[in-house]
Amino acid sequence: MLKTTLILSAALSLGLLAPAGMADVKAKLEAAMASDSRSDDDRARDENRRPIETLQFFGLKEDMRVLELVPGGGWYTKLLAPVLEEKGKLYVAIGTQGVEAMVEAGALPGVEVLSIEGEFVREEGARRFEIEGLKIPVKNIDLALTFRNLHNFTEEGRRGMNEAVFKALRKGGLYGVVDHTRRHMQADDNENWRRMDPVQMIKEIEAVGFEFVDYSTLHYRADDELRYEVGRKSVAGNTDRFTLLFRKP
Repeated sequence: MLKTTLILSAALSLGLLAPAGMADVKAKLEAAMASDSRSDDDRARDENRRPIETLQFFGLKEDMRVLELVPGGGWYTKLLAPVLEEKGKLYVAIGTQGVEAMVEAGALPGVEVLSIEGEFVREEGARRFEIEGLKIPVKNIDLALTFRNLHNFTEEGRRGMNEAVFKALRKGGLYGVVDHTRRHMQADDNENWRRMDPVQMIKEIEAVGFEFVDYSTLHYRADDELRYEVGRKSVAGNTDRFTLLFRKP
């Protein structure tokens, strides 16, 4: 009985069992997905990206302090912002150029763009960035998220980003990552460089102090042969992606 109680308590603390407010979060996400602020291109990706299920897996709650890293054009930012606007807070950092104009125009109310410290360096001919001296000026974050961005950085760069996330999170805070899947232990080539080995990503993220919590098969795609560049017509928009959740102990 004691063992069962401890397991249930741990699951509740991680958001792995449905909390009372999950229905509210789902309703707000559905409303955000239907918003006129989203383009037709945004909507076209909904079925494949499954944002409601993905954010539920990561334990999103409407009163959280959330940090989104490398938001790109703001696809997820547009969904997170309305959920967190009233009771929570959304911060974005690293590669925020695509959302800054929307924030300034008031299209993403409550979102704060963080001015980070650090320098991004990419050697001539290289595909991935180094990050030197990265510091993210925020603390006590409940949930950090990044979607299909780990592949943009070298191993050293990823370490710097993961360490910065670790420092930004509160004790017990969660870190959710998604990226395109590569075959285990496969070396870089022209076709796979935007894919990452999920086993390697788990090892790297654990190495900076995180505990591995769980994975999801939400974005498993059996028909992705893991052979081709993710932008090829045969796989674009339907790549196999790993979905991993970690916790700061």
